[in-house]
Amino acid sequence: MNNDLTLKGYSYNLPEEKIAQHPADKRDNSKLLVLQTGTDAVSHQRFSDISGIIRPEDMLVVNNTEVFPARLLGQKETGGKAEIFLLNLPVRTSAKDNTAEATALIKSSKRPKPGSVITINGSLSCTVLKLLDGGKALLQINYDHDLIETLQMSGQVPLPPYITRKNGCTPEDINRYQTVYASETGAVAAPTAGLHFTRELLGRIEQQGTLTGHITLHVGYGTFAPVRVKKITKHKIHEEYINIPEETVKKIDATKKRGGRIWAVGTTTVRALEFGAQKDGRLTTMEGWCDLYIYPGFTFRVIDNLITNFHLPDSSLMFLVSALCGRKTLLNCYEEAIREGYRFFSYGDAMAVVRTP
Repeated sequence: MNNDLTLKGYSYNLPEEKIAQHPADKRDNSKLLVLQTGTDAVSHQRFSDISGIIRPEDMLVVNNTEVFPARLLGQKETGGKAEIFLLNLPVRTSAKDNTAEATALIKSSKRPKPGSVITINGSLSCTVLKLLDGGKALLQINYDHDLIETLQMSGQVPLPPYITRKNGCTPEDINRYQTVYASETGAVAAPTAGLHFTRELLGRIEQQGTLTGHITLHVGYGTFAPVRVKKITKHKIHEEYINIPEETVKKIDATKKRGGRIWAVGTTTVRALEFGAQKDGRLTTMEGWCDLYIYPGFTFRVIDNLITNFHLPDSSLMFLVSALCGRKTLLNCYEEAIREGYRFFSYGDAMAVVRTP
């Protein structure tokens, strides 16, 4: 039976100790599993070796989104504790007042009522404006001075739930749960495939003649949303904001004309680029909301190769990678990675899917 479109087809057993709780000692010192799709040949390397796999005539495309401190720890007016997870970067509502609005999840013993105030510190507080479906709430963010600076001083890095910290995020997390090229603030989760790159490694790739470019996709909380349907075609994918600049489109066109391959760094980059080519098959400049759902049977129009991490079982990210290399092949790679001692998920090791024409 073909399980490519069934949720149970994407299950695998991962020992808990294989879930990376901390990053590798150096970004590019993580392990790299390289899959050649034509033969399903697998090799094991270090991530720093990726510069030897990417050809001079190729192009590397990254997601330059920047994670903002979306987790806020505060106190209700009753004195009880409340944890706020901002689902989007707060949007200013007035040029006169230091207020903004954001949708958030609130974790507390009792759900706060509209009008109640949660105090984070002397510079930041949140007023509940409206309770929404799914445990969400619309908040007014009240801050003293610059919004981003206030969040940086008051919030915590929103680490995924499978990374455990007794006392919140650490200084290491603040540095390492962010790509070295992050520049556009707006994500609540890092595009983790990019965490392996150093400025030196990117410099070597550019020096050999390889073009580089960027897109922006602000990774949303929906990336952690579990798939709850037996047939994956019935799953409703989340929306995320994207921006594909003209310079990147021109470089991709030039790369294809010279016979080069397009390397996408991460599933978020794949999603943005392929969404930008949905209308007539050609990539176009675009800014807006992306709701592209990629699973086996999808036709890729822009990207050739993928650099990615090892993803959670039964996740939409596994569906996307399977569309590129095949579900059974992907599961075989995961089994081999477990045997070879690879570390999984956000702070884990990497995989390169290299498609053979």
